[in-house]
Order: sequence, then structure tokens, then C-alpha cells
Amino acid sequence: MVSATQALGLDVGTSRLVVARQAGASVRYESQLNAFVSLPHSKMTENVLRREHIPHTIQNGQIMVQGNESEKFADLLDVETRRTMTKGFLDPREAGSLQVIRELLINLLGYRDPFRERKVVFTVPAPPLGAEDSLTFHEKTLKQIIGDLGYESKCINEGLAVIYGELERSNYTGIGISCGGGLCNVCLAYLSVPVLSFSVPKAGDFIDRNAAQISGERANRIRMAKEASFHLNGYFADKVHQVIGVYYDDVIQTLVKSLHEAFARTSSIPRFGRPIPIVLSGGTAMPAGFRDRFEQTLSQQQFPFTISEVRVAESPLHSTAKGALACALSDEE
Repeated sequence: MVSATQALGLDVGTSRLVVARQAGASVRYESQLNAFVSLPHSKMTENVLRREHIPHTIQNGQIMVQGNESEKFADLLDVETRRTMTKGFLDPREAGSLQVIRELLINLLGYRDPFRERKVVFTVPAPPLGAEDSLTFHEKTLKQIIGDLGYESKCINEGLAVIYGELERSNYTGIGISCGGGLCNVCLAYLSVPVLSFSVPKAGDFIDRNAAQISGERANRIRMAKEASFHLNGYFADKVHQVIGVYYDDVIQTLVKSLHEAFARTSSIPRFGRPIPIVLSGGTAMPAGFRDRFEQTLSQQQFPFTISEVRVAESPLHSTAKGALACALSDEE
């Protein structure tokens, strides 16, 4: 039986929403694409979607299909999926997006059971390097939606969540990088204390959007091709993969240059007594060869500390939710 103090970790990503729950000695994950597509309304379609348990809502005379099934409908109709978030933040300009993300969170979290989960720790991005973007609307809106479902909530920086989820062996000292859809989020921590956090607004969506423009494919299909079979090793026999590779290199170069710039201009970096690790997570870090290309690019820069290793999280799509859950459970101790 689940404890009355059981908590949840929630990764609120531009591309995916992932929830982590403690299940005995292991962690259970559920995810949904943070996307939707609109269909012409008909009672027949509405009834079929309900029978198939496909998440959807009716808005302004249209059916909004949300989550994982939206990708299938977008591909069938040859349209792009729509997003509730842009570059890591909720997008209030996208009509219906707030209602969609509310429905997605209801689907993943459910209304609070008074005898089970009571707290949610959710991830938020860091401001882009050199910018002062406000998190107020994004954070407060998510808090309100989660609160309406009956939960207490607090937020954690996405890069720090990677550290909490992946760097226990180094006493939560090192660099966590979440390479997601809208942003690459970076955090440097010393003994679990965040020292520096920032984001880079080039990530998976940047690759998909630009590769789509060059290749003539839809961004949805670029993303599916990227996730299904793309790798950064060796020769690209496929034109689409070659174009994706060009923009992957751009993302990696920008990320490493941003790391160098951020550390060079920060005076508060501690003097580490030993080399520190870097852990990479997120869907954009998943293709074979990503770690090698990142490490090769990293070796061309000088940093004020020594790197002990660069590795990819064991489960890149889950590591931020795992870290958010670790934070939530530690608050319950």
C-alpha cells in the first residue's frame, strides 16, 4: 500500500510531460506528449475517441486531441502538432493551450486521493544565458493548475533535477544538462546546492524546425525520424538525417560555447577538491554518438575545473522527473 506521505515528481517539458511515482523499491513513469491537434467536431468522432480512451476536449466547436495520440492524427492529416509551450515556457498566445495542459495534467496526475499522494514537485526552466526572462506566469499557472487538482506543489530547476536524479554517487556535485525540446537547461551544483543555472534556447525544436525547412518535410516527421533511427556516428546515407546532423552540431556547439561563457564570467564557482562529472539527459541527448560529439567539442574549451566523466543518463527521458521525485521524497523525510 502506498504511504500517505507519497509524493510525485513532474517534468514539465516543452515536448513531453513525465510523472514519476515511487512503486515499492522502484520508480514508475508515465508520459504524454505535450502537444495537441484540432479536429472538426462531430458527435461520431467524439464518441469514438471516448470509447478508445483518447484524451480530448471540445473547444470552440473543435475537438482537441491531446498527448500521445496527437502525433498520429497530425501525421494522418499532414499537419503540425500544436504545443502548449514554446522554448520551455507556457505560451498563452496559443489558443486553448492552458486548457490542454490542464487536461494533460489531469490525465497524468489525477485528482488527489486523500489517502495517497499529496505533493508534487515540478520542473521549471532557467532563464536563457544573459537574459532575465520572468518565470512568474509559467510557474504560477502550473502551481494553480496542480493546486486545483488538490496537491501541494513546489518547483525545482530542471538542470538541478537532473543532478538530484543522476549524481547521488558524487554527493550531488557536478553539472546536470537537460537537452529537451525547447531548451537545453544547465545547472552546476556543489553538494546539492545550485551554484549556477541557465538555459540555451537551441534544442530539439530548433533542430526539427530548421531541418524541416531545408528538407521540405514537416517538423513532426523530422522529430519522429530523429527519435526512431538518427545517429551522430558515421556516414549519413539519408538526406534528412544529414540535415538533422547539421543542426545537431549547431546545438552542441552553441551549448558548449554557452558553458564556457557562463563559467568564464562567474566568480562564485567553488574550488572543487576533485574532478566533477557531467550528466546529459533529455530526448535530444538520446541519439547514438551525441555524448561522443559533445565530449569532443567540450575538449576544445578550457574550464576552471576538471571534468571526471561525461555520460548520458540511463533513462534520458525520465531523469528530470526522477530528480523531481527525489526532491519531493526528501521533503517528506
